[in-house]
Amino acid sequence: MSTPGTHVLSHADQAPGGTVLRSSRGIALRGLRAIVRLPSAFFPAMMMPIFQAIAFSGTFFAITKIPGFPTDRSINWFLPLAAVMGSGFSGVGVGFTTIRDLESGFFDRLRMAPVPRTALVIGPLLAVWVRTLLVLAAVTVVGVLFGARLTGGPMALLTLAAAGLGTATIGAGWSLGLAYRFRDMRAAALMQLGLFNAIFLTNAQAPLNVMTGWLHAVAKVNPFTNILRLGRQGFLGDVTWDGSWGGLVAIAVLTALAWLFAQTGLRRLDA
Repeated sequence: MSTPGTHVLSHADQAPGGTVLRSSRGIALRGLRAIVRLPSAFFPAMMMPIFQAIAFSGTFFAITKIPGFPTDRSINWFLPLAAVMGSGFSGVGVGFTTIRDLESGFFDRLRMAPVPRTALVIGPLLAVWVRTLLVLAAVTVVGVLFGARLTGGPMALLTLAAAGLGTATIGAGWSLGLAYRFRDMRAAALMQLGLFNAIFLTNAQAPLNVMTGWLHAVAKVNPFTNILRLGRQGFLGDVTWDGSWGGLVAIAVLTALAWLFAQTGLRRLDA
């Protein structure tokens, strides 16, 4: 007896031990098919950052009047924030999917199949990257229609994509680690709140030089501040190495920590 999605692993099952690439691709395709089969679970996640970019830039349009503000268009400040946050929640979505598989017993079938363990985390990550690119494209197109300018030229899209994909990768590792440990929807709130707080405890709403108090102190050391700087720089001016390296280092370190968290959670599940 089979369940929906099991056929995508058939080739890997036939090979002794399977292969990481083939198994990962099969799991990723299963995740992407959910966009077509259950669009109500994907499109709200794509519309949220679009709504956020428009709402924030309209509500806080006067922020550009602050002396020394880096742009004369509020959409240029808030679009990268919305894109990065939407990307992060695309990553968190894989945790919800994994919890459903754990509760239904399908994940146990994957664990018993001759599938390399690494494929159980690489496969979902591949699906996350595709979903994230769709989100980034949608947010950017709408933002440009509402007046956003790529002051850094085509490189602005590259740095925004790096910040978005990096945040999605971190969010995926974080959510998978929680899913493997809790194994039910108790983890859902932690997945979302953890990422939400990490991003908003930065210079998300205003530049660091106008922030005061404890929020300034936290935002100054929060690595997501550097990731936002990486994604924003092409909308606020030229893309430079000084504006990029901090975000790239933050992505590398947080990705390693998040996926170590996911891997150790998977080993606990197998124990």
